[in-house]
Amino acid sequence: QVQLVESGGGLVLAGDSLRLSCTSSGGTFITFFMAWFRQAPGKEREFVATIGGRNGGTTIYADSVKGRFTISRGNAKNTVYLQMNSLKPEDTAVYFCAASIAPTRSRESMNYWGKGTLVTVSS
Repeated sequence: QVQLVESGGGLVLAGDSLRLSCTSSGGTFITFFMAWFRQAPGKEREFVATIGGRNGGTTIYADSVKGRFTISRGNAKNTVYLQMNSLKPEDTAVYFCAASIAPTRSRESMNYWGKGTLVTVSS
């Protein structure tokens, strides 16, 4: 039984920063490739960022967040972060932490999901 729990969401102003955290239990977190997705109201869930491999690994970002968001693993290997800078109103969404056994950016291929944390960016 693997569980992922996100935290760090909230209401911020455009231009502000937030750091989301994802912690895992019930599995060996470091063995998973981790990703962040987001879903805005009325829209499909979309890929945001992924990090793979042990000791950090390769990072990939959606074009919409490139240069503003950073995904990383914490020193505690059951934790992954999403640092979000220069937030825009269009970043408003529920952000989901996800884990996969193999490298992927596909929503359908993710093996585990958190319940999400809401990020609201006000102009």
